[in-house]
This record gives sequence, C-alpha cells and structure tokens, in this order.
Amino acid sequence: MTMTREPSTLFYRGRHALVLGLFLAACATLVWRVVELQVTRHDFLQRQGDARYLRDVSIVAHRGKILDRNGEPLAVSTPVDSVWVNPALLARARPRWGELTALLGLDSKRLEAIAAQLGGREFVYLRRRLDPALAARVAALDIAGVNLQREYRRYYPMGEAAAQWVGVTNVDDAGQEGIELAYQKWLQGVAGTKRVLRDRLGHAVEDIGLVRAPRAGRNLMLTMDRRIQYLAYRALFQAVRRERARAGTVVVLDTTNGEVLAIANYPSFNPNNLADRRPERVRNRAITDVFEPGSTIKPFTIAAALMSGEYRADTPIDTSPGFIRVGGHTVRDARNYGRIDVATVIKKSSNVGAARIALSIPPRDLWQTLIHVGFGERTASGLPGETGGVLDHYFEWGRAKNATLAYGYGISVTALQLAHAYAAIANDGLLLPVRVVRSDAAGKATRVMPARVARALRRMLEGVVSRGGTGWRGRIAGYRVGGKTGTVKKPVAGGYSENRYLALFVSMAPLSNPRLVTVVMIDEPSAGRYYGGQVAAPVSVAVMSGALRLIGAVPDAPDAAIREVALGGGDLALAHAGLGR
Repeated sequence: MTMTREPSTLFYRGRHALVLGLFLAACATLVWRVVELQVTRHDFLQRQGDARYLRDVSIVAHRGKILDRNGEPLAVSTPVDSVWVNPALLARARPRWGELTALLGLDSKRLEAIAAQLGGREFVYLRRRLDPALAARVAALDIAGVNLQREYRRYYPMGEAAAQWVGVTNVDDAGQEGIELAYQKWLQGVAGTKRVLRDRLGHAVEDIGLVRAPRAGRNLMLTMDRRIQYLAYRALFQAVRRERARAGTVVVLDTTNGEVLAIANYPSFNPNNLADRRPERVRNRAITDVFEPGSTIKPFTIAAALMSGEYRADTPIDTSPGFIRVGGHTVRDARNYGRIDVATVIKKSSNVGAARIALSIPPRDLWQTLIHVGFGERTASGLPGETGGVLDHYFEWGRAKNATLAYGYGISVTALQLAHAYAAIANDGLLLPVRVVRSDAAGKATRVMPARVARALRRMLEGVVSRGGTGWRGRIAGYRVGGKTGTVKKPVAGGYSENRYLALFVSMAPLSNPRLVTVVMIDEPSAGRYYGGQVAAPVSVAVMSGALRLIGAVPDAPDAAIREVALGGGDLALAHAGLGR
C-alpha cells in the first residue's frame, strides 16, 4: 500500500508546485506589466489617451460693435451655430444621412464626397451660421460625427441705408468692404482655446480647462448720424425712382470739424443677405466714382479771380453774344446775358463768364486754387477704394482746356471731394481734414483762401438760390442757404452725350454761420428732367431741412423769405437754363 501511494503523492506535489509556479509567474507578469504601464510608459500612454479623447477647441471672440456718433449700433455680432462633421464617424452613420440631408437641405452626394475624400480629416464644415431653431433640431438628431460649433454672425440694423459706408464681413467674420475692412484689425477679436473631453462619438462631454481666454474686438464710433443717414438715403431712394435715374449719391459734411454725417448711395444692397452683394451695388460711389463737376466748380474759378486782385463781386463781365470760341471749341450760355457782374456769373451760371474770367488770369492761379481745396488727391478719409480724381498740371493746359475747366469740364472729382472743397468756403477759407471715425483730437486746419474771399463766395451762392437764380428750388424755409447747381453731359466715345447727364446740387446752411454742406448727385435722370436745379436741389432740401433741425441749427432766414419759399416763389423759366446749370 505504501509503495503504491508514494508515486501518487509525488505526482500531486509536483503538479501543485507547477500550478503555483505558473500562478506566481502570471502574478509577476501582471505586476511587471502594471509597473511598465503605470511607471515606465505612463507618459506615452497618457498622451495617446489624450490624443483620442481630449481636444483643444477654439473659443470664437466676437467683433467689436460699429456705432454711430450717438452710440446707436450700426453693426453688431450675434451668436449662431455652425454644423461640422468628423468624416470617419459620419461614414459609420450612413443609415441616418437621410435625416441630416432633409433637415439641412443638402445633397447626399456631398456627404458621400466628405466621407470618401476627406476621411483623413477630423473637422469639416457642413453648413455655416444656422438659425437657432434649426441648430437645435440638428443637435436633437444626435448623429455620430455631427457636431455644432458656436460662431458669430454680423447684423446691420440700418440695412441698405448705410451698407456701403459700414461695409460687410464674409462667412468667416472678416471685413470685406467699408469700415469693416478698413478697421479689420481694430474690430476683430482674438480667439481663445479650451480643452474638452470627447466621447467615442466625438461629442464634447466635459470641459477640462481654459487654455487661453478669448479677447473681444474693440468698438468703433463713426462720425455718422444714423438719423441724417436715413434721411439722406430715403430722399435719394425716392429721387432716383422718381426720376428713373441710373444711380445717385448724397454726402453730408459738418463744416465745423470735417466730420461726415452721412454718405448715402442708391442702388444699395442688403448687408444682412450674402446673396445680395453684387459688385455694382457694393461700391461706395461717393468715393470711388469720379465725374466732371460742371458748374459746381465755378465758385473756385471765381475764388481764383478774387484772390488775383483783378476782380471783385461787382466787376463787370461781357458775355455777349452768349458764346465765345476758344481754340476751335465753342463755349455757350443758355442765352445771351450781355454785360453782367461776377456775382451774376455765379447766379446765372454763365459758362461764357466763367471762361472769360479763367482766361484772364494766370492758369497757375486757377490750378493752385483747385489743388489747395483738395481736388486731384484723395481726402484721406481712410475708406477703402477712395480715388483722388483727375486734375492735370497747368503746364498741360491749352487755352481750350483752361476755358472749359473753368466751368467743370476736364477735371474729375468725387462727391466727397466736392463736399470737402465747399466746406472750405463755408468755414471762412479753412480746410479741415475729412473724418469718418470719431476722435477727440482736433483736426489741423489749412488756410486755402482768405476769409474775405470765402464770405464773398457765400454771398454769391446765396444769390443762386434766390429769386432768379438757377437753384431757387434749393431754398429751405427758416434758413439762409447758399448753393450751386450743375448739369453735366456725360462723356462718351468721341465726345459728350446729348441725352445722358449728371444732375448736381451743392448747398450749405445756415449761411450766417454754416454748419452743413450737402452734395447731391443724380446719375442719368430719364423721366424728362435733368437739370441740377430741378432734379438734385429738391433732394438737398429734403436732407438739409431735416438735418439742420436734428443738429439744432438756429434758423437765420427773415420772415419774408420764409413766406416766399412757402409760396413757391421763383422764376420757372430758369428751370430750363442751359448746360452748366
């Protein structure tokens, strides 16, 4: 019995030792593995885990607000959500693609392309800037790989009324036009970063911490008065439609500090609708489009004459027989005004009188006068796309160019340039820099003509809007107004058109202490009227009368003038004056 038990005992003891050895070896292996994972390879494995579930996510910073001079919003940023996908996860959720495409109005072929061609990427935008209600419905689908990201969308409360000046941003909220582009660095915020934990479907389930805080863009206050801007746009809109014109522009300038209160253009566009941004509607015509100013240049011709010492307001000028020939070019008036004085040259807008005056003084005097008031160079408003117009050096003038330039042909200007130049007349000969952004620093004034000359010109311009003047429709009840009409033939191949015109009117008020200058330009009116006094002057009245009251300008017109305007006084025959009116 003993001999038979010993081999069995040894066998069992050996098997026990083997099992125990294997168990201890397994435990040792596990301990070694734990030590390796937790100590030796801990950092590597932690990085690998983080790479799969931790993500640094951008925190979008909103742009600064654009405000008018009274702090009213012109451009603000509103939070919206955009849909993005992880292509690899999206491919696994193919059975639910129909729900997504139906909700977002997408073609399933686009999802196929994203899954097939962009499978190596983890982030692809599917649709940007959703309405909040639609974004909530997308989130409720809870499809693997489909996520929402918070962004900001620009909103413009004034819509098309101030679109070209304020400008627009693109889908990435970067400035593309106007102030939005010019002050991109100032308005743009700096994005922040946060670290989040994502689940296997790519959804953020926990914020781990803030890596870098976002910094919002800075606010910007413009010189615009949105009330005057709206007045200008409404009056322009109505005039362009009424006169069946191609386009129009209005500029309102504060003569006391050079600040632009309104720049209106029509046609315009809706800056809140990306699809409405056609190039011909987006550009700011007041600074990009140049035109020959016609008779609105005559006050500066007269200014050069007065500064020469050879002329006064009552100096006689013989305009008989109503035309003159200069170097093969004929200068004509609407009728023969005969012998008139310098003031009447402005009042009747005599081309012959202006040409005779310009030919009697050195060309350099006229050229310097035009240069000093800002023609031929940009106003330095800072608005993108501004042009300086065209003013050739007087060395290049012949007698014909000298004569025609005296009444506004052979020179090209912008509406803002024209307003800026007239502001010098309104400001006793001092020219202030143009401003479109509010600033506490005072602009440096430059004297461009003696105060006595500027005051004499203002008296002449008042005659233009008086009974018998070409701009009598530009009068405003309660205020003394100075103005100048212009009717300009548009250039065409080989000369000038006989049926395409620009109608212009420049005005300033109240004339006893000018506060505002307004320029109105109507391009190609085609409803039967085209003279500046007929087409543009009423627009100026609509804008200026409201603007003067909004800024609190004290009325300075005598009661008799108020009654005369109310009764519609004026010489109707002047509405049919010739070119240059």
